[in-house]
Amino acid sequence: MAGVWKRWIKNVRQQELFEKADRIAEEARKHITETDREASFSYETLKVIKDEKYPSMSLPESEGGEGLSLYEFLLMQEKIAEGDGAVALSIGWHMGIMMELSQEQLWDKKAYDRLVNEVVSEQKVVNRAATEPATGSPTRGGIPETIAVRRGDEYILNGRKSFTSMAEHLDYYIVSAYVEDKDAVGWFLIDRHQPGISVDKTWDTLGMRGTASDDLVMDDVELQESDLVELKNGSKPSPKGWLLHIPACYLGIAVAARNDAIAFAKDFQPNSLDSPISEVAHIQDKIGEMEWKLLQAHSFLYSIARKWDEEPEQRDHMGAELASVKLAVTNTANEVVDLAMRIAGGRGLSKTYAFEKYYRDVRAGLHNPPMDDAVVSMLAKQAITEDD
Repeated sequence: MAGVWKRWIKNVRQQELFEKADRIAEEARKHITETDREASFSYETLKVIKDEKYPSMSLPESEGGEGLSLYEFLLMQEKIAEGDGAVALSIGWHMGIMMELSQEQLWDKKAYDRLVNEVVSEQKVVNRAATEPATGSPTRGGIPETIAVRRGDEYILNGRKSFTSMAEHLDYYIVSAYVEDKDAVGWFLIDRHQPGISVDKTWDTLGMRGTASDDLVMDDVELQESDLVELKNGSKPSPKGWLLHIPACYLGIAVAARNDAIAFAKDFQPNSLDSPISEVAHIQDKIGEMEWKLLQAHSFLYSIARKWDEEPEQRDHMGAELASVKLAVTNTANEVVDLAMRIAGGRGLSKTYAFEKYYRDVRAGLHNPPMDDAVVSMLAKQAITEDD
């Protein structure tokens, strides 16, 4: 085990969970060249994810899951991301959504039990489909252009969603729409095999290509009233600890870059030197800088995760802390990968090495919610208000 992990694994259960995540990471790593080139998600990796029963693990033990704590969830996500960040980010949405649904009881019990039973018994995978080309990120408050129109006892759904991670591999979609008869935004649970559902292969990005976040298209999809599982009630959303899977993912990418950079430095010896470049002072400076940056990022991420787990009464007041972790850790991850690239030099740009992929993938963290500007603005307003 790499030294960077030792201090964060606290007991036998966490070690076993870590090893499970490592098996997923190893499988993901086998397919990384193809999935990055083709902007696809590997069926083989998803099979291992399901064989390890990972999709049900964030559910409570009473419902057939493993009752993962936030700390344990992030530990596993970070390790999977060390194998492939795109895989970790993709499955992280499912894991977090199941954690959110179980903890916040957002749905009617019948609808919730229906989904949970399939996740536990068949390891089915789900994701929310919310982002649209015209509205941008739903965290910015845009109203969906996807519309659900009432027709008798049914709803007819039409629209298009972008950034739908693992779109072709999901078993269910939780789709946001403007529900006309209720004059509200609602969420529909839709089976992937429902007529009128299709995936448009639009995903062609610089980084995180392996999330296969293609467009989900709804063309006169006929849904039952019972498929409307959630309505936006206008109340301020509560802080969501599970969203720390985002910084955990990018931190895992940074750890992978750190490991590869150190291995490269210990192995590479140009004929102008009588020792590997790991003995060169400025290379050691960069390695040392990576280490203290990672130590800071890990300490921040896991201390806040422990607070979430151990002080549930504080969760409603942790919004600023959660947002700050995302900002700090994703930016630090970018800095660490940049240092790894500098250690590798020009070779880091070659597809012979993984450095250039780490560099592309880690940039995506800057565009996952919450955005840096929103976090900084929130912290400033909070500080000004508190000092009044």
